[in-house]
Amino acid sequence: MSAPERIPPRSLTPPTRLPPPAKEASRLVSPAELLALGELTVRGRVREASNAVLYCTVEYEGHSAPCVYKPVAGERPLWDFPDGTLAQREVAAYEVSEATGWGLVPPTVLRGGPYGQGMCQLWIEVEAAGGEAAGGGADGDGADGDGSMQAGGPELLALVEGDEPGPGWKAVGYAEVGEGRTALLVHADDVRLRRLAVLDAVINNGDRKGGHLLPAAGGRLYAIDHGVTFNADDKLRTLLWGWAGEPLPKDVLEVLARLADQLADGGPLCARLAELITEAEIEALRARVAALLRTGKHPEPSGQWPAIPWPPV
Repeated sequence: MSAPERIPPRSLTPPTRLPPPAKEASRLVSPAELLALGELTVRGRVREASNAVLYCTVEYEGHSAPCVYKPVAGERPLWDFPDGTLAQREVAAYEVSEATGWGLVPPTVLRGGPYGQGMCQLWIEVEAAGGEAAGGGADGDGADGDGSMQAGGPELLALVEGDEPGPGWKAVGYAEVGEGRTALLVHADDVRLRRLAVLDAVINNGDRKGGHLLPAAGGRLYAIDHGVTFNADDKLRTLLWGWAGEPLPKDVLEVLARLADQLADGGPLCARLAELITEAEIEALRARVAALLRTGKHPEPSGQWPAIPWPPV
């Protein structure tokens, strides 16, 4: 039985606008607390997703927010990851992101829900050009029709003619655009993307696509869909290869040094990750951080694994 068929179809309606809070909020509640303790109500389904992804609202002590719920029962089996572990990996990615201080992954928790245990993540409204909200996503497509992505103006990804990316851009590689033509795939030379490229190298992200980038209000950038991460073997596949082989910025090296300390045995981050991934995967995580500190450079494709995910957006 396929993963979507294991999720009962009842009550899965198209996403609707959120209801107002049931009562006046009595105190401030953190997003993680709201996600972990709130009442979860399924409002719809993200049908473009490869696994079961449910659009929900969560309500707790007068606070309400939209969120995404990915039940473990809706995960499709993968040959290179243990069954039923993708939700834990999503939470582990959030924990590491928070440890860096970059806040690149939306608040994410592991909790029970209408269809069993799963990952619950705050829904992010994507800000389109001009500063207007343009919907959000989870394991869907956050790109415009031409393959570009905008954060209130500046594009993050684009296809360009010629062999040079141009000022402010980093080249990834050539892409087929139809009728035997190719174009150069580029991404912005953007500090947010650069930090994300480092985070992906740390967590060994095997699926960093353009549709997983969510530009939000206030110049924030969030990244979603981290189920295929933390494998003990090299699985890094990403669109963010533009800095490959370049020296890591000083501030990034400082963050990695602090992260290495937090990953030491007995540390709170290590203890938290031990609840989510295996000991071998934690050891591999430490080794990747150590390698980045030792080389002081962005990693390069190994040549032993496809470097770019498909489809790329």
